[in-house]
Amino acid sequence: MRSEEVVRGPAGRLHTPRRLATPASARMRALLARSQLYRIFFGVREPETGTIFLSQRRVYILPTRHGVVFGLALVLMLIGSINYQLSLGYVLTFLLAGMGLVSMLHTYRNLAHLYVSAARAEPVFAGDLARFQLYLENPNRFDRTALWLHAGDGAGSTDVAGRSGATVQLPVPATRRGYLQLPRVTIETRYPLALFRAWSYVHPDARALVYPRPADAPLPPARSIPDTGAAVSAGIGADDFAGLRPYQPTDSPRHIAWKSVAHGNDMLTKVFAGRGAEELWLDLAMLPAALDLEQKLSCLAGWVLHAEREGYAYGLRLPGTARAPGHGPAHRDECLKALALHERAP
Repeated sequence: MRSEEVVRGPAGRLHTPRRLATPASARMRALLARSQLYRIFFGVREPETGTIFLSQRRVYILPTRHGVVFGLALVLMLIGSINYQLSLGYVLTFLLAGMGLVSMLHTYRNLAHLYVSAARAEPVFAGDLARFQLYLENPNRFDRTALWLHAGDGAGSTDVAGRSGATVQLPVPATRRGYLQLPRVTIETRYPLALFRAWSYVHPDARALVYPRPADAPLPPARSIPDTGAAVSAGIGADDFAGLRPYQPTDSPRHIAWKSVAHGNDMLTKVFAGRGAEELWLDLAMLPAALDLEQKLSCLAGWVLHAEREGYAYGLRLPGTARAPGHGPAHRDECLKALALHERAP
């Protein structure tokens, strides 16, 4: 659609619409955007889902610095052989040239027809390294040797045996909370003689969840649940000793019956019951207003980890959402995920 404007003259007449001038740079960008060659090398590509196949069209190859020097040496040897009529010089020159061509074919074959897929990355805290795992599958019978992978500042190498697979771990710095998308990965090889470099680009759809960096801050005081008569049932609390039960990995060390363990019995956990059980709420509104949002979320992340270590039943309140008090690794991960994605687009 053309951009037009209506100009009103001094007498109030409407002049004929005219086309607005388009900047030359905008026209050039539009022309390049329609170019297939520009889209291949510079266009923005979305992450690829599923298994990625390195077809022949996706593998590029160029001579390395050593390859260029090798080619120049062959040219000089050929010129000398022609000038001095050296039969052995011809033999050596063409023998080395044939070896270079065979090396180019092996370098290209070492990378082509591989399958690349991404595994799930474990959540990390901001400031740590997110470790993405890529799985390389070799459907051919020959081995793939000296494969290098680069993604941002992370790099890794591996060998893939024939009709087998291998896993490569790529560490990527996690600088901010939220979802961290794996950058575009470059897979390259210079096998066998480093005369040529073959490479390919893949962009697997792999993300890692980045939690806020936990701050070292003391827990807020817990408060007692008010007695509301029959509306509140007696539950697990910290008032009256109610007995022993088998130990669970999520139990706090403070509640373990160590005397029973010292007598050679199985590990048991003390159970307390009462109507004055304490609950610990971690609320964003409890933090000072002078702190910015990221500092508040870091403080809440530190509280979640501290409360989990101490064995408290804790809840989390954020604007627009709340997590009921609970305990255990699953509850901890849910709270940290809520902090990581708070006011952050998925």
